[in-house]
Amino acid sequence: MKGPKGPLLRTVAMVLLALLVVWLPITILAGLAQSLQTLAGGWGFPLFLVLLGSLGWLAWTTWKGSQPLGLPRRFQTPNRSVPIAFGSKREAAEGHLDSIEQQLELVRDQIMRQVLEREHQQVAGELERGDLVVVVFGTGSSGKTSLIRALLGEMVGQVEPAMGSTHTSHTYRFPIGGLPRGVRLVDTPGILESGAQGKQREDLARRQAIQADLLLFVVDGDLRSSELRMVHLLLSLGKRLLLVLNKCDLLGERQEERLLQVLRQRCTPPMPPEDVIAVSSAPPALPTSPGVSPPPIPEVQSLVRRLAQVLRLEGDELMADNILLQSRHLSIDTEAVLTSQRQRDSRIIIERYAWIGGGIIALTPLPGLDLLGAAAVNAQMVLELGRVYGVQLGKEQGRELALAVGRTITGLGLVKGGTMVVTAALSAAWPALVVAKALQGVSAAWLTRVAGASLADYFSHNQDWGDGGMAAAIRKHYDLNRRQSQLNDFLTMAVERIVEPLQRRLQGLPPAQKPASAPAPVQSGDPG
Repeated sequence: MKGPKGPLLRTVAMVLLALLVVWLPITILAGLAQSLQTLAGGWGFPLFLVLLGSLGWLAWTTWKGSQPLGLPRRFQTPNRSVPIAFGSKREAAEGHLDSIEQQLELVRDQIMRQVLEREHQQVAGELERGDLVVVVFGTGSSGKTSLIRALLGEMVGQVEPAMGSTHTSHTYRFPIGGLPRGVRLVDTPGILESGAQGKQREDLARRQAIQADLLLFVVDGDLRSSELRMVHLLLSLGKRLLLVLNKCDLLGERQEERLLQVLRQRCTPPMPPEDVIAVSSAPPALPTSPGVSPPPIPEVQSLVRRLAQVLRLEGDELMADNILLQSRHLSIDTEAVLTSQRQRDSRIIIERYAWIGGGIIALTPLPGLDLLGAAAVNAQMVLELGRVYGVQLGKEQGRELALAVGRTITGLGLVKGGTMVVTAALSAAWPALVVAKALQGVSAAWLTRVAGASLADYFSHNQDWGDGGMAAAIRKHYDLNRRQSQLNDFLTMAVERIVEPLQRRLQGLPPAQKPASAPAPVQSGDPG
């Protein structure tokens, strides 16, 4: 029974090809060994081993050179965290709060930690509240308190024509039929008031507005530029906002309609037309007979209807949005505190390794300046910087990352360029012998600064070098450290920690005149 010939022939061909691939290099190496034996006699076999090792080393370095510039494979892909999917906004807020609680354990500043923990407890408490919060917000004397009085149907607060009549926030229960939740109506101090007290009251009003589930922004005319900026800010935060045009009893019907149209057009992103509402919270009393003035009837029914409609349809969603927004703001504030703390810790680590390494190299100079590229980056510094940013690396990983950065520094010609910068700055004020002895140490310290700042950026961005890769990140910090102010600060410390101690060690050298200030840097051209 005949089987298919095609697969069999392919198999035979592949076996023959594999034998050829194995046989050919063995034959070449055997011939090479025999030739060396004939030419060198007893030295033939050792020479063959040296040649074989050299070929292996060449193949390995060629393969390493084919990788992205000096970066081991395990460091090529950023370690970005995978976003967690939440079933609801409430679950998302709870997830944020859990992660914030873990972050707070890392904050060492006790005062700042207590402030953030209080905010954390406040937001966590928001998850358990049952009432919807409606905050009335606007300029002083725009009629906020009068509007709340009209909505509640009773005298509340202090109603005065003077600006800034509401000095603190006040909260009232606002019954709306058909809602599964209660409603809290919050009156806030007026915004855009002058003086220190006005600024404090405005800050309170802003905080209340940020915490609102729904916001009533009350105006008594066209939006001023400052009011418009505030409306845009609140809308950009994702706040649900109703714009209330108060005191419409002072306008004619056509003027009122025209003003409503203007207000609708000014808001960006655009608001639904029904969210811009005209009211008259305190119309003047009209006498019906001499000496008799019945109490005025506020015209706020359109606002009450819109409030009820929005809260019925969107109430739970608005509350969830608000709590999620507050938890995100708290997360941003906590991360900002941690970022500042990590930056301080990173600077301390980088400075320590820069001056220790620079001092050692100044006392025991390396045979070649190119070795500074590797010497400037200490593997232990890499591990410590990683721990600052919550990245746990093994010793081998730290060593490989340090070598990758060192090779990149050398490959970009920054060793030569950095040495030129340091030489030009030091030679202006110190004897040639001191400069020659201190050169490698100061250069190594300066390059350690560049490398350390680059690594801190790498760890702070989830082990991501950015669009330009490692080379671009290192080049950025090299250029930053060449700036006059940065270089002057560095040279001041270099003179104190490396140059002067080295001068004292050089016997018979006349003492140098200490410069009045750090040597002015001489900008060199682009390196190598």
